[in-house]
Amino acid sequence: MSGCAARRYVAAALGRCRARGLPLWEPTPARGPRALSAGGAAALPPLLLPPRRHLSSRNRPEGKVLETVGVFEAPKQHGKYETGQLFLHSVFGYRGIVLFPWQARLYDRDVASPVTEKSENATGHGSKEVKGKTHTYYQVLIDARDCPHISQRSQTEAVTFLANHDDSRALYAIPGLDYVSHEDILPYSSTDQVPIQHELFERFLMYDQTKVPPFVARDTLCAWQEKNHPWLELSDVHRETTENIRVTVIPFYMGMREAQNSHVYWWRYCIRLENLDSEVVQLRERHWRIFSLSGTLETVRGRGVVGREPVLSKEQPAFQYSSHVSLQASSGHMWGTFRFERPDGSHFDVRIPPFSLESNKDEKTPPSGLHW
Repeated sequence: MSGCAARRYVAAALGRCRARGLPLWEPTPARGPRALSAGGAAALPPLLLPPRRHLSSRNRPEGKVLETVGVFEAPKQHGKYETGQLFLHSVFGYRGIVLFPWQARLYDRDVASPVTEKSENATGHGSKEVKGKTHTYYQVLIDARDCPHISQRSQTEAVTFLANHDDSRALYAIPGLDYVSHEDILPYSSTDQVPIQHELFERFLMYDQTKVPPFVARDTLCAWQEKNHPWLELSDVHRETTENIRVTVIPFYMGMREAQNSHVYWWRYCIRLENLDSEVVQLRERHWRIFSLSGTLETVRGRGVVGREPVLSKEQPAFQYSSHVSLQASSGHMWGTFRFERPDGSHFDVRIPPFSLESNKDEKTPPSGLHW
């Protein structure tokens, strides 16, 4: 079976699973510890094969067998998923668990709004005004066994924080955290009391068979959520599509630090690139314009993003990464373009939706990581 046919097979199989409540399968070695490949599951055809059958494919080593992971549940069309909900990521294929939901303001420049409201508009280049709408996102844990299978498509250390003043490092990351949109959640249930392998799983969650889902927040998670949730609630999401390449940007304010008698404000921004067409394209260059409230305008050009020039194809249509920006002013704006190359060597520019960098400078306590 070809790669494309295999992916079509699995897409149909996933739909049948969700409709009929059939089990998911996870490849495991015949002997020894589990070796997960759920991160590449969307590329593999034998999703519905019975357990204990030996398999071989271009993405799965010889000698792997299958066993039950869980049972799909119907995705929620309305409402939100609660803490402890297990899921497969519909784009990147990894297994995860919801830590908590949060509300963002989505500015979708692909959706025309018949009525524009100045108070709701995102500021940026161009004359097109966009009305924001509320959209649910989730802070989640990624199963550590899946990380090797998604590392070429999505950073697994995308969530970063400013270090304390007495820490020599400016930034630090918490591995295996991600931000997930509601529509990317494919929920499932499992009888395993520790279904996700992550160093924070048992620190954040505990099993309670009387609850649905049966994983409830520990005090540690509640404290971390209370400290960070207000900052997430202030986040905006910006989306725009150019020539079937959709760019989604989520900026987060990280805090302020003093350096050489001046204030430096830090933001993290997460970007997802999605190819909505069947034509293979490759990202070659980035071009950023960064405007600071102090009046400076900086231009940044370079090859690729985060040291990569990702290929977006029908089989692997998405790439996600995070980066950082600092200003010596409490607010600013960013916008720009990504240059892509087609198979025939021609190029085209994809717009990065303009987004604001707001500092929430009236808040005294910036978002932070974990303190045990």
